[in-house]
Order: sequence, then structure tokens, then C-alpha cells
Amino acid sequence: MPAGPGDRPATRARPVKSPDLVTIADVARHAGVAVSTVSYVLSGKRVISEVTRTRVLANIRVLGYHPNAGARALASRRANVIALVLPLRSGMQVPVVMQFAMSVVTTARTVEHDVLLVTSDEGPDGLRRVAASAMVDGLLLMDVELHDERVPLLRELGRPSVLIGFPADASGLTCVDLDFHRAGQLCVEHLAGLGHRRVALLGAPAAVYDRGTGFAHRTRAGVVDAAGRLGVDAVVRPCEEGTAAVRRELVSLLERWPDLSGLIVQNEAAVGPVLAVLPTLGRRVPEDVSVVGVCPDQFAEQAGPRLTSVPVPAEEVGRQAVSLLMRRVQGEPVPAATLLDPTLTVRDSTAPAPARR
Repeated sequence: MPAGPGDRPATRARPVKSPDLVTIADVARHAGVAVSTVSYVLSGKRVISEVTRTRVLANIRVLGYHPNAGARALASRRANVIALVLPLRSGMQVPVVMQFAMSVVTTARTVEHDVLLVTSDEGPDGLRRVAASAMVDGLLLMDVELHDERVPLLRELGRPSVLIGFPADASGLTCVDLDFHRAGQLCVEHLAGLGHRRVALLGAPAAVYDRGTGFAHRTRAGVVDAAGRLGVDAVVRPCEEGTAAVRRELVSLLERWPDLSGLIVQNEAAVGPVLAVLPTLGRRVPEDVSVVGVCPDQFAEQAGPRLTSVPVPAEEVGRQAVSLLMRRVQGEPVPAATLLDPTLTVRDSTAPAPARR
């Protein structure tokens, strides 16, 4: 019996076109199947026999065919792209920010989405421009302020969105972040448990507080709340980057409060300088001054001594943000607020408070 079209062996012909010009019709012709069959193999929307599926995939490889992203978008009415709105502003710690961004990118690829990175600080106008185009399926926003001017627009837009961070009023929004208020409390509770009675928070640069960036204000509020509850005297200072700025801040603190014995650092760029400068001021770590950081684990592990810290789980926050956004894109219900519980990892930089002089 002569072989039918469905029984023809996979062709070994070399590509007759540039891979960029190979079409789904070329694949169908070389495989001896209908164009719809190739489409079903690619989409998985219909069961195709294993023999036919194998032949189609073999011809796709031989011809070097790549499904056209534009055609897929037209068919699904989706762009398969999400926008990560990340304005680069003064006081931001770029290495930490990029941990969040890389997590978003790698997680998006697992769900067959690319990421459009929007770094210019255009406020609502930039958000409106991106959302009004057909370029993206949804929006992820970072560097969220307590009174973020982008928030009212987000509530009006028809695009799914998720915020990495919390504004003061998060109603009608989907937000995810570390619980920074609780993180500040944990730092004070740890130091108080070691007998420290005067502590200081060296926070983010002043520009971050001035903008009203949520994570910095929430950590500060957590420190102040826990200190009041536990009878600890707490001083809160913004901290600029660089060894010279850190030295000036530490000298000022120790001159005014010589019995200061606990430091909380929420500025990744200041961790190294703090640990390096304290011994030059006659304060050993942790014998004279205990230091706790709110930072990603890599900063804590690489510090000398290794830093007791509340980790900022950038990778987990990024994964959660993409997952929430994909569920919104697909019309699924999602929680309005996702707060990750902080934990404190004890390392070498904290010890019982020294005896009062």
C-alpha cells in the first residue's frame, strides 16, 4: 500500500531560506501535514499523535523555524511581555535593585514572558504611555512611595499591575514586599534581648526618606515602635554613602551618646564602612558595639565580621510579584496584600551589651 501523507518520513532537506523567513507553511509542507497540525503541535491545544508530533518537531529543527512572536500575540491577544517600571533615582542601591530585576526577568521567562525595563523617571506620564500601548500584558512597579503619584492612575488603568512595595493607601491594588515594619522590630528585639539599652538606626540616604519611599519609612517606624515597647532609647539617622560620610555619622553619634552599644544598618553601601570605621574609633565589633543589618544575605555573609541580619529576599519577592501578575493577566483572583515574614539570622556581629562604664 502506498504511504499516505501522514506516514512520510521526516525530510532531511537543508533549509532553503534564512531561518527568519521560514514560515509555518514551510514546516507543514516539509513534514507533509496540514498547517493546522503544526500549529497544534506548537500550541498544545489539541492532541496530536506522537509519530506526527515527532515528525513536525524534527522538521522545525531542520528548517530552523522560530514561531513568530507577533503572530502568537495576535492569536492570543497578548504581547507575552511585562513592563518592570523601575525609575533609577538618587539613593537607590543598584546592586540590590538588580537582584529584584533579575528575579523578575528569570521568573518571567519560565512563563514565556519577556520583560520591558522602564528606568526613566516619568511618573504617571510614563506609566500611561506604556500601558496605552500594545507592548505589554501587565505592569510591575518598584520604588513605591507612601504617597506615590502613580497610584491613582494605576487604579484607573485597564492593565493588570502589581507593586513591589506598599503605598500608604493600598486599596484597590495588588502589592507584595517584605514586612519591613516587622523587620525593624526584629532588629531592636534582638539587641534588647542582648541587654542593649541605646541603639541607633543608620538608615537609607536622606533622599530616600525625602521621597517617602515606603520600605525606609516602615523600617524606621518598626524600630521606633519596638524601642518604645521594650524601653530602649533609639536614635534614627539617614546615612549617606561612602566611608567619609559614615565616619562623620558615627563620630557624631558616639560623641553625643557615648553609651551607644547597638547599631542597625539599612544601607547596603554603608555596611562595609561601618564595620571598618568602628574599630578606628576605639569600638570593637561586637565586644563594644553590636551591629545588625537589614540587607540581602550576600552582604551579610561577605562582611567582616559576618553580619547578624534580617535578609531582604529579593529573589522571592520578584518571583511572587511575577506570579501575582500572571494570575491577574489570566483573570484569576489574587490577594490584595502579600507581606513576607522577616527572619533574623544571628552571625558574628552581635553579642551581649558591654558592662556600663
